[in-house]
Amino acid sequence: MATGKGVMQGYTGAAAVDAKHQIIVEAQAHGTGSEQEVLLPMIDAVRGQALLSPQSLITADAGYHSEENLQALAEREIDALIADHDMRKRDERFATQARHRAKPEALHDKSPPAEPPDSHRLFQPSDFQYHPVARTGVCPAGKALYRTGRQLIVGTHIGARFRGAKRDCVPCRLRVHCLRDPQHTLTRQVMFFRGRVPRRRPRPETHTQRMKARIDTPEGRARYAARFGVVEPVFGNLCYNKGLTRFTLRGRAKVDAQWKLFCLVHNIEKLARLRYGP
Repeated sequence: MATGKGVMQGYTGAAAVDAKHQIIVEAQAHGTGSEQEVLLPMIDAVRGQALLSPQSLITADAGYHSEENLQALAEREIDALIADHDMRKRDERFATQARHRAKPEALHDKSPPAEPPDSHRLFQPSDFQYHPVARTGVCPAGKALYRTGRQLIVGTHIGARFRGAKRDCVPCRLRVHCLRDPQHTLTRQVMFFRGRVPRRRPRPETHTQRMKARIDTPEGRARYAARFGVVEPVFGNLCYNKGLTRFTLRGRAKVDAQWKLFCLVHNIEKLARLRYGP
């Protein structure tokens, strides 16, 4: 499994939780590094127990988001709200989230590596001059670049590629700022983009686009936000109150049994507090 601390041998524990009483209705442990593969087995297991009604709503975080999963849910006619990875960037309520990234991490420092000093900074395309009308380019040293190719298309962008001449690049005093490997690379090349390829006909709307439009509505945000108060306290109870900070067995069958056992203890306590029983 790929984690923030590197690749490790381990398992992921998934749980489906009832929103009303925080009862775990399904629990599975999988030895896969991608949570996307866990979503459909979990939902199919819940459906097998006849726990989903036409009014039921499935909510899941961005780890379970994929176009294939959304298509499968649509084919099963299951109502769901699954966040995409850019959901918070579009939500004005998370506009100040960057300030919290500066705080120290207790277990692992996830801050990006420090940028190299200015003396070793490499020139970016923004450091070059590009004239879109004349279609000419000039490097930071003031030398003219020659264009290679007429019009290049990369994905949906239209661009022009320029390269420096050997007579200018080889003796240039700014080589260390322009080339990653000045000992083996003779000249620098840079590409400028000046627009997008015009679409001849509109593409069909994807399930991901439909989900983004729905989850960005006030109703969608409110219904998805309820997920944090439903399932996260359950994982907090299992990890911190019950002490399941890591699986202590090997093999999926044993790990799955351990995960279900802890979830069963959680449910027993919930039912006891609800005075469930005769």
